[in-house]
Parts: sequence; C-alpha cells; structure tokens
Amino acid sequence: YSHGAFAMQQGKAEAAKVGLWVGRFQAPWEWRAAHADGTRPATHQPLGLISRQVAQSYSCQPRGNCPQISSCDEANWYLANCTWGGKLDRDKDGIPGESLC
Repeated sequence: YSHGAFAMQQGKAEAAKVGLWVGRFQAPWEWRAAHADGTRPATHQPLGLISRQVAQSYSCQPRGNCPQISSCDEANWYLANCTWGGKLDRDKDGIPGESLC
C-alpha cells in the first residue's frame, strides 16, 4: 500500500510472514465489498496476533479439555488452526475456553 519510505520494510515483513502478514490478509475494501449486506463471515480466520515463535510451539495434537491449554492465545490458535479447535468453543460465541479468555 505504501510506496514511500516504508515500502521496502513492508515487503520484507510480508515475505517473512511477520506482523500483519502472519495470517491471511484481506484488504479492507475487499472485505467491505464481500460483506456489503452487513453480514459477518461465518468462518474464523487467524488474526495474526500471536508471534510466529509462539505459534510454532503449538501443534494440532488433540487436547482433551481446556485445562490442558495454558493461555487464551494458545486456545485462540487451536480454534483458528486445528480441525478439533471448534470443540473449545462450546457455546459458539467465537471465544474458546471461556475459563481462559
């Protein structure tokens, strides 16, 4: 987006998948066009708020229940990235493991 002073740093961040570029990125104008009727997307997408180093320490090895998960960030990562992650959000409000988050 920036073709000025930060263009090179932006390119490096995008290539390294850090910061904003950790997850899938959709330009705001594209999101607004796709949701012009006011509905929100049904699928949960990673927000890119967890550092790559932390995310690399997680795996989709099944966890039996929320007490086996140590943080809200970890629970959100499982919800967004693992096939079984939806089980952490029993009431389907988008918040995994209510005792953690």
